[in-house]
Amino acid sequence: MVAIPDAIQSWFSSRGWSPHPHQLDMLARTKEPSTLLIAPTGGGKTMAGFLPSLCELADGTHEGLHTLYVSPLKALAADIKRNLSGPVAEMGLPIRIEDRTGDTSAYKKRRQRGDPPHILLTTPESLALLTSYPDAPRIFQGLRRVIVDEIHALAESKRGAQLMLALGRLQTLCPDLRRVGLSATVDDPEAIARTLARHPDPCPILMADPGPAPDITMLDLPEAPPWAGGGAAHAIPEVLRQIKTHNTTLIFHNTRAQAEIFFHRLWLANEDALPIGIHHGALDRAQREKVEAAMVAGQLRAVVCTGSLDLGIDWGDVDLVIQIGAPKNVKRLVQRIGRANHRYNAPSKALLVPANRFEVVECRAALEAVAAGDLDGDALPPGPRDVLCQHILITACTGPFEAEALFHEIRTVGAYTNLSRADFDACLDFCATGGYALKAYDQWRRLLRRPDGLYQLRDPRAAARIRMNLGTIQDTDTLKVRYKNSRGGAPLGEIEEGFAATLVPGDTFLIAGKVVAYEGLREMVVQVSRNAAKKPKVATFNGTKFATSTQLSSRILRILKQDSWPDLPAHTADWLALQREMSQMPRRGRLLVESFPLDGREYICAYGFAGRNAQQTLGLLLTKRMEELGLDPLGFVASDYATLIWGLEPVLDPAGLFDIANLRDGLDGWLGENAVMKRTFRAVATIAGLIERNTPGARKSGRQATFSSDILYDTLRKYDPEHVLMQITREEALRGLVDFGRIEELAARIEGRVDLLRLPRVTPLAAPLLLEVGKVPIKGAGVERLLERETQALMQQSGLGMLDEATG
Repeated sequence: MVAIPDAIQSWFSSRGWSPHPHQLDMLARTKEPSTLLIAPTGGGKTMAGFLPSLCELADGTHEGLHTLYVSPLKALAADIKRNLSGPVAEMGLPIRIEDRTGDTSAYKKRRQRGDPPHILLTTPESLALLTSYPDAPRIFQGLRRVIVDEIHALAESKRGAQLMLALGRLQTLCPDLRRVGLSATVDDPEAIARTLARHPDPCPILMADPGPAPDITMLDLPEAPPWAGGGAAHAIPEVLRQIKTHNTTLIFHNTRAQAEIFFHRLWLANEDALPIGIHHGALDRAQREKVEAAMVAGQLRAVVCTGSLDLGIDWGDVDLVIQIGAPKNVKRLVQRIGRANHRYNAPSKALLVPANRFEVVECRAALEAVAAGDLDGDALPPGPRDVLCQHILITACTGPFEAEALFHEIRTVGAYTNLSRADFDACLDFCATGGYALKAYDQWRRLLRRPDGLYQLRDPRAAARIRMNLGTIQDTDTLKVRYKNSRGGAPLGEIEEGFAATLVPGDTFLIAGKVVAYEGLREMVVQVSRNAAKKPKVATFNGTKFATSTQLSSRILRILKQDSWPDLPAHTADWLALQREMSQMPRRGRLLVESFPLDGREYICAYGFAGRNAQQTLGLLLTKRMEELGLDPLGFVASDYATLIWGLEPVLDPAGLFDIANLRDGLDGWLGENAVMKRTFRAVATIAGLIERNTPGARKSGRQATFSSDILYDTLRKYDPEHVLMQITREEALRGLVDFGRIEELAARIEGRVDLLRLPRVTPLAAPLLLEVGKVPIKGAGVERLLERETQALMQQSGLGMLDEATG
């Protein structure tokens, strides 16, 4: 074990502290090639990660960069810098600590490259950029340790793949580099360890004492929640009461739009003028930093927020977390609960607020999962090849490279250990030539193979453009929002370009918790004025819309299977009992399909419990199949647990509709022409480097990028359908936007066992779906038939129908 220097030991002693056992264990593992530490929030895992570095740097002999800390969030990097710099200064250690993110000035970035600090705090994107410079070997020559914080949040994403590829490059530059992963919530520690380690090296897992179980309950409300919706306006009075009885409360929402709506309603009801802030990713950085600073200073009683505050920013005064709406994912819920009570061996306190009646059941399932320590998570996917294409271009920016050596380096990265040479060569060929259909165009011929076999950039000036477009985060097409007379003042935030296009002067919407009126668009900036309206439009922020996890869906089905529901509020238990009396409960091994007439239409409701994306896709595929069978569907709507379809003909035999082979055939035909594929292709092509969003002196608007990507998609689909980017696009669409894997899981679960119940009227479980937003109309034969029927009725009423009969 590395000895703790006197200066550090004295600092602990002066506060009456002693290192936690897992912090000492991390010191004992200092020389391990990699270590994954799983410790509860407030358990000092950040100090455990940094303690070996502080001990090694304490004597002041190390020159240059020693430790690299990588965080998913810029705000978290800034928070760690603040929380680490104080103790280091108090210890009197000769250690320079700096952060480097997208917010760091160009001057400071240049200085850091020339004179790196001992500890650099950064993000995956900034690290990838650093590795792209020809002087990367000099910058990282003294690097001894990399700390990846909140590693669970990165492992499942393309950002995580980008980070691990960058670590593979650093390991080549610094063979003795040691890796540390930190997390509070991991559903599969072995999988995360494999992601962190340099394959095939093992990665030990250190489990700290988890501490006491969280104090988490469902908020007790005097009235039942509404049947549908996600706003939870009914809970505002009780939420305000909770804010008043606690020091600081974080109020989490699943989407930015819901956060804006709730904050606005909360503020209107805030008669005591309690200081309450709002924080989400679409707000301007200055707005977010203002809220963060107020939180640190203890000036706010509550913050309405989204996933922007999911991770480990250390605000010790937070003593309550409220989750508005069902959490959808137990792992995310546990992470959010951990924001409360950042103290070791003190339970976190949290309340769940179901936004509608069905979410009462989902919240109960989440509570049971938390109590059982059952964290949900899917198997980690293989390394994304669009990120691999970008990494090859980044490597070329540093100078000539050997393909064989790069291939073997990439295979040391956990997600890419099974990468075939054929797939690598396809990505390399794309980077070099653009691929078969595009190789005639110079702009995509970026790599040149030299006589000695090494690859290099065909034009060295291309390096600057590659760096400008580096990264895996796909911006939505957003526009800055400013007050009209602010004269270049700080923006309030951003709204989506598509939403801005729907606005006319005078329209009101919410941004940064304020109601503003649209005045006009000038130089790609949305100009607004202050407005006192109480019922604004709401910016349709494209924040993440989570689908209920597979594991949580299984728990919900187990609850529905119970004979009675003593743990549920009476209003929800009575509702479920009525469903059982009128129909039956959905069961895990079978698919319940209800059929009933309503208002001259025929309805079917399929309870798949496959998550919103998959249920939405199921609606598209089933209505397409119904069209082919002459059942004349008119529309559908989906939730996390069911798909409701309406049309003109009853479905008498649904088993054929749910045949997985028929569904896959329908998906193939639908995807080829659908905007889903074009949108997915645009994201893939941007990451892989086919499409540039940023060019010197200009940035493409969303419409420009969409136009160019649509042309490229149509070209490749016609002339090179097996192009590597087309292959990636299909894989991405199936896994992400349409979530076909969940439909396949549903098909495997039911094995053709479909229970069709023909009922005289709408059932209790189906009724809330009639109130869901997002109904999708089907413009097919059913609409034409309906129009013909209505035309005939109109003619009969006017007497013209009898005239037609007489003259016929």
